[in-house]
Amino acid sequence: MSIESPRAAPRKKLPLKERYALLTRDLDWEPSYVDREQLYPFTRYEGIKVHDWDGWQDPFRLTVDAYCKYQAEKDRRLYAVLDGFAQGQGHLTLSDASYLNSIKLFIQAVTPLEYAAHRHFAFLARHLEGPAPRFAALCQSIDELRHTQTQIHTISNYNKYYSGFHSWSKMHDRVWYLAISKSFFDDAMSAGPFEFLIAISFSFEYLLTNLLFVPFMSGASFNGDTPTMSFGFSAQSDESRHMTLGLEAIKFLLEQDEDNVPIIQDWVDKWFWRAYRLSGLVAAMMDYMLPKPVMSWKEAFELYFEDQMLGGLFPDLDFYGIRPPRHVDDAIAEKEHLSHQVYKILHNFSSVAAFTTKTPDHVHLDWLSEQYPGTFDTYYRPTWEKHQRIEAGGGRMFFRGLPQQCQVCQLAISFTEQDDRRKISFRRSEFRSETFHTCSNGCKWIFDREPEKYVQAWLPVHQILKGDCGGPTIPDVLAWYGIQTGDNGEYNGSPDEQFWRAWHNPSLRHGE
Repeated sequence: MSIESPRAAPRKKLPLKERYALLTRDLDWEPSYVDREQLYPFTRYEGIKVHDWDGWQDPFRLTVDAYCKYQAEKDRRLYAVLDGFAQGQGHLTLSDASYLNSIKLFIQAVTPLEYAAHRHFAFLARHLEGPAPRFAALCQSIDELRHTQTQIHTISNYNKYYSGFHSWSKMHDRVWYLAISKSFFDDAMSAGPFEFLIAISFSFEYLLTNLLFVPFMSGASFNGDTPTMSFGFSAQSDESRHMTLGLEAIKFLLEQDEDNVPIIQDWVDKWFWRAYRLSGLVAAMMDYMLPKPVMSWKEAFELYFEDQMLGGLFPDLDFYGIRPPRHVDDAIAEKEHLSHQVYKILHNFSSVAAFTTKTPDHVHLDWLSEQYPGTFDTYYRPTWEKHQRIEAGGGRMFFRGLPQQCQVCQLAISFTEQDDRRKISFRRSEFRSETFHTCSNGCKWIFDREPEKYVQAWLPVHQILKGDCGGPTIPDVLAWYGIQTGDNGEYNGSPDEQFWRAWHNPSLRHGE
């Protein structure tokens, strides 16, 4: 007779919520030999009051194991696209080599911001006081590093065939037009941890990444750039999670104490305007730097900001006492003009930029007239037609002087007044017996609110005039920027344009 040993009962699989809690929140501990203020020294000086850190709810409840498996699957699909594009000489299927100027601007202006976000969310993963927001910050830090890597790997394919893709990280620190994006993140990273969350997780993610990673990436696909479209849509699924976490962060802070409301309202007002001004680069990319445009800046702004953010998000926040951002009406009034005025700056000063520009042809001008029927033909088309006449006579106009930069957003001061679109908008502020200049009501309000911070701004034009940018001549400054011959100036006749024509000319391609 045999006696069967009792079989162990199968272990019950824990529900997701319980498993998530065990692997994240339950790993927290109370400090025994230092007090909490010493352990978390940055969570009180901004004036934000948090009474219950356990009130933070992570809507995704991902563990590290599940997160890594999910991202690994996305990476496998992305790198399959990159391999296929490289092996099939996919760069020859682009709509035109001039399209790559928008990608050069992307890697110079956006990719370093991903890395900066990785660093600062890692900082928050150490210094936020609750285990749930620390874990959320850790996941976002890894996301941002992954975005940096996938963008570099994707765009590096073009570096083998075209100029201007080198030295982008050095350029980000030095070149005048990249101070627009760099100053945004420097401003956020030098703020406190809660203001950083409102700046990046709320304002930047909601306003800018939606416009950059959806309509612009659709434009990339429309122009034959499937790798950029693939990394953009891969990143956008992460950005959607970041936006949800940003909304959770702002609601958490608002629910903790009613004294937090005016502080957060001030941050929403400030960072909306800063993100909006930075979006001017995206506006120029969408309307002018895509040879085959797919959606105008105005249409994207109405869909992703006015309908979704202003019409969908802010009514929810009204329950907590948060109103739409200060100066939002100025942004709406400017949607007919932003892309034209920013691209005009880039076009006029591309002799000292790390990409080339060109005057829109008649087909492109007709498209812009259709997209902006009330303003383009009145204010902007005559100027571009004048450029066409100059170039038909063998000329090309570049500004030889240096633009004046806004003390806050660091764009060249060349926007126009709402009530007179032919008059430059120019604001002055006095601080410690000195005069400082800003480009708009929004930037002046930001400066006047924290003048001690913005008087320290590193303005590239001021640094050139001080002699801190490699020397007194333009070649000295270009060398210090890392810009090489052929990277800058006019697109037509540039090395990129010549390579493109040669590769698409059968007789030249076969050496006939």
